Amino acid sequence: MFVIILKISLLFLALSFIATIYRLIKGPSLPDRIQALDSIGITSIAAVAVTSVILRTHAFFEVILLIGILSFIGTLAFARFLERGAAIEPRRPQ
Repeated sequence: MFVIILKISLLFLALSFIATIYRLIKGPSLPDRIQALDSIGITSIAAVAVTSVILRTHAFFEVILLIGILSFIGTLAFARFLERGAAIEPRRPQ
């Protein structure tokens, strides 16, 4: 019974992933697209976690951490790009 619930949750995560990709492509503005990109990262973390529980392994924990860190840093870089116009500020002459 538990495995069936986990597989159903994977189905809902796949539907969420598809809806988020639609928002990423069709988003009305750039901040909406950045939010969709962050949501894709969260959804992929959840999908990997559910898959890890279904397979009864701890091997995917590092993958979950890696996706989380990269998603967070990517969202911060995009937000900084929107705010300042550049993700990395050029060096100022001394």
